[in-house]
Amino acid sequence: MPSVLLVEDDDVVRAAVTRALTDLGHEVLAVGTAIDALREIPGGRFDAVVLDLGLPDLDGGDALRMMRGLCDVPVVVATARDDEAEIVRLLNAGADDYLVKPFSSEHLAARLSAVLRRARPGETREPLRVGGLAVDVERRRATLDGCPLSLTHKEFELLAHLAARPGQVVQRAELLESVWQLPRGQDDQTLDVHLSWLRRKLGERAAQPRYLHTVRGVGVKLVSPR
Repeated sequence: MPSVLLVEDDDVVRAAVTRALTDLGHEVLAVGTAIDALREIPGGRFDAVVLDLGLPDLDGGDALRMMRGLCDVPVVVATARDDEAEIVRLLNAGADDYLVKPFSSEHLAARLSAVLRRARPGETREPLRVGGLAVDVERRRATLDGCPLSLTHKEFELLAHLAARPGQVVQRAELLESVWQLPRGQDDQTLDVHLSWLRRKLGERAAQPRYLHTVRGVGVKLVSPR
């Protein structure tokens, strides 16, 4: 039974979401403030967090960054803010997914199931290797020339997806669908932002790529540097 920490200050919404997720087979602990959530997070008892942004004691974006300093639990942000720049900011801050209010309990449950599937280790297998890059999917670790890479959840997912297809151009639509669960035909700046951050951590720039090569209008490929 997946364990979910629900952080929502509205009593009515909190009760409704708790009831819906419980009925769908989740174990839910619901709190109404960021401070209460941050007290619960360090125990490592939760499989995922649903985080409202409009909290009474602390902005949800700030709470998200604090959570990321404590653990790597998947976080689905629930927000009434549909501004693209705000959503990109949240993804950069460590959110694994987001939902714009209002949304149905079924939609939330589907998003939770998706992030939980990606967070669970798969079958035992050797790390994926491309040049000096090693991606251990089971342990969710990546190294470059033997040095650990500090990656967000989405950055790791993106890198692992590309590393599984070395030298192949992976279409943008496939990456957006597989990593972010965005429907085919829907494109935004999410992929470009994460590629930019990933390049920085790999020590390269878009103008002088080593591992990550963008094929304009098509997609991205991960190759071993010459």
